[in-house]
Amino acid sequence: METYDKKAAELIERSYQTPEIVHQRLRTLAALSLASGESVLDAGCGTGLLLELEALAVGTGGRAEGVDFSDDMLAHARARCGGLEQVNLQQGSVETMPFEDASFDALSCTQTLLYVKDMDKALNEFYRLLKPRGRLAIIETDWSGAIINSEDQVLTRKIFDAWGRAVVNPNLPRRLRPVLGQIGFSALRVEAIPVLNASYSKSSFSANMLQNFATTARKLDAISEAESEAWLDGVERLVQKDEYFFCVNRFLFSAVK
Repeated sequence: METYDKKAAELIERSYQTPEIVHQRLRTLAALSLASGESVLDAGCGTGLLLELEALAVGTGGRAEGVDFSDDMLAHARARCGGLEQVNLQQGSVETMPFEDASFDALSCTQTLLYVKDMDKALNEFYRLLKPRGRLAIIETDWSGAIINSEDQVLTRKIFDAWGRAVVNPNLPRRLRPVLGQIGFSALRVEAIPVLNASYSKSSFSANMLQNFATTARKLDAISEAESEAWLDGVERLVQKDEYFFCVNRFLFSAVK
């Protein structure tokens, strides 16, 4: 499973506080319908932004557990949730988690399954951990459908194709719903949550991610260093002309055990 280092954790911390992703978190929270006193698990909790909201929803009489593979991610989560007595954080894989069967009323998982080698094992683990009628909410992205205005669309496609190859399960939303049904989940629902930046802002999600896209493509030798610099320079020229545009769809999968 992918391990986020300190630099990557800091990028997530910034990009996941942008308005677009705040909206995504609120949609996820609404899908879980948490009540005071309930138990919730955030599998792949990252820097703890969603977990904090979940903990506040279940209150001090509830229980909010967070599991993440990256210690650098958990460092942010510990700082964020340190004052919430109902929160417990631990390092581990979402494929095998140290909880009893039927331990949780609700479970969330955001942008984690794309990195998991045995996705079916992780989803079966989610099913095991939920109580009967327990609620599930999963967020994943189909990066093959990403749109960005650029001066070189061929180069842009190379960069986004490389981004897809950097993970174990690219384009997961296309096949996730039937897999959930086969495992036994019901009341399956899929909602699109567009991440749309129709103009440029330093505080937008895409602005935080552009350098990461180019760096990943370079590391995979999909593009040269010169091509990486030329692509970023081209995006900057479009920004100056007020011709910036970025959009990708994230998908919220909700289900009941």
